[in-house]
Amino acid sequence: MSSDGPTKGGRGKSQSTKSVSRSQKAGIQFPVGRIARFLKAGKYSDRVGAGAPVYLAAVLEYLAAEVLELAGNAARDNKKNRIVPRHIQLAVRNDEELSKLLGTVTIANGGVLPNIHSNLLPKRVGKGKDEIGSASQEF
Repeated sequence: MSSDGPTKGGRGKSQSTKSVSRSQKAGIQFPVGRIARFLKAGKYSDRVGAGAPVYLAAVLEYLAAEVLELAGNAARDNKKNRIVPRHIQLAVRNDEELSKLLGTVTIANGGVLPNIHSNLLPKRVGKGKDEIGSASQEF
């Protein structure tokens, strides 16, 4: 804002007022206005309060950040720079609470968790109870 001429007293709004979005006011990245529009158009109720879309946007942003952080860790563990659906699947299924929340959700191209049932593993042969630790006991 340049102050070329004299300004009027502190009455009313100044001429070049920048509009501040509701997302900026709330300090979040997710679009509060768009979520408010969806809540109204979805006919979930007759009226939508002013705080409802802000709260919902904040919750959705938190969940997205949580999934992205875990998926980023999974990608780093696999020595990859890019998060792919497989990393999201590994992140969600290895986290107890996210797995419960997204239990019925299918992630496309996510695959499954690596898991071999214990009955399918080969039996350990030659290891009797007498042989375990017997050599160390003699010394």
